[in-house]
Amino acid sequence: MSRTAAAAATMTLALMGLPGVAMAQTPASATAQTAPARQPADAATRASYDRADALARSVFWSNEQQINPMDPIAGVKTAQALRELGQFDQAAETAQGVLTVQPANIEAMLEVGRAHIARGQAFYGIAALEQARAAAPRDWRPLSLLGVAYQQVRRGDDAKAAWTEALRLSPDNPDVLTNAAIARMGEGDAPSAEILLRRAAAQPNATMKVRQNLALSLGLQGKTAEAEQILRRDLPPEVADANLRWLAERTAAAAPVAAAETGGSARTWSSVQGG
Repeated sequence: MSRTAAAAATMTLALMGLPGVAMAQTPASATAQTAPARQPADAATRASYDRADALARSVFWSNEQQINPMDPIAGVKTAQALRELGQFDQAAETAQGVLTVQPANIEAMLEVGRAHIARGQAFYGIAALEQARAAAPRDWRPLSLLGVAYQQVRRGDDAKAAWTEALRLSPDNPDVLTNAAIARMGEGDAPSAEILLRRAAAQPNATMKVRQNLALSLGLQGKTAEAEQILRRDLPPEVADANLRWLAERTAAAAPVAAAETGGSARTWSSVQGG
C-alpha cells in the first residue's frame, strides 16, 4: 500500500469515530429501537375488569383513556370507578369530559349526576340527569337518580313524581324503591321506608345494598334483633359490629338520619348507599 493510500485509510477510520458521523447514524438506530404504540385492550380483557374492584378498575380504565382520550367507554368507566373510590370531584370532572367529546352520551350524563349527588352537590348534576331523561324517556335510571337529586335540593314533590314515573317504567325496581326509601329515612320516616325496602328486598334482583338499608330502617325503629340478623348474614363480624354500634348510638340519641348521611361522604354507616 502506498503512503498516500495508507493516509487515506487512516483518515477514513478517524472520520468514522467523529461525533458528527455517529450522529448521522443515530436516527436510523433510534427508529429501530422505538417501542410500538400502545393499543387499547381487547374486548375480553375489558369485560374481565367489570368484575374487578374499584381500585383495579380505576387504574385499568385510566390507562385505556390515556391510550385513547376520545374513548367514551373508558371515560365513563373511569368516572364510575373514581366515584366508588370516593373521589367524587374527579369523577364528575371525568364524566363531564366525556360529554365534551360525545354530548349525547347518556351513560356519561348519568355518571355526572351520580358524582354530584355523591359529593353532596346534587344541584350541579340535575341538568345532566334531566338531559338524560329527555334523551331516553323509557329509561328508569335518569328518573331514579333525579329523585335523589331533587330530594337533596329539597324538591320533595319533584322527587316523588320522578320515582313514581320510574316505577311505572320498571315496576318494583329495587334501586328505585331503595332511593325512595332512603328519602323517607332522611325525613325521619323509618316505618314508611321499611315498607318500601321490604318490597325491594323481595325482588329476585335485590342486592346487599337493599338489605343493608332495610337493616338500617329496622334498627332506627328499635327492631334491633331483625336488623342484626340481616347484618350478620351479609357482612364480616367486625363490620356488622361497627354498624350495630352506630345504630345503638343513633337510637340512643333519638336523632333522625340526615339525608346527607345516606348519599354522601358524611355518612357514617358505610354500607348504606342510594344506588
